[in-house]
Amino acid sequence: MTIGIKRSGGGAGKGTDAARRRRHLRVRKQLSGTTERPRLVVTRSSRHMVAQVVDDTRGFTLASASTMEADLRGLDGDKTAKARRVGELVAERARAAGVGAVVFDRGGNRYHGRVAAVADGAREGGLSL
Repeated sequence: MTIGIKRSGGGAGKGTDAARRRRHLRVRKQLSGTTERPRLVVTRSSRHMVAQVVDDTRGFTLASASTMEADLRGLDGDKTAKARRVGELVAERARAAGVGAVVFDRGGNRYHGRVAAVADGAREGGLSL
């Protein structure tokens, strides 16, 4: 018997990322974007935010914005301010594509902090959530 060796499971059963994936699947069972009201998907990492407006019936991305874009990389402020700017930018691009209303998909993350800032920025940009 060996003592002190701990092996990680390697499966999708435990861990914070696996829990977030389970929450996202639970949310996605109820949520789907249509042509009239596409889905605003928010992806959050420790450093960046990505927002996409997706029509699930066609499987097509209508608009997107990210903190990895050149104009947002140089933006001063904290990560929450950049997330709000991502929301405003994706709203502007979605309205240019003819989208006025979206369904918000928080991606299994809590509706708090940067995820909420993206939603607030999208509302300020003229999207109806």
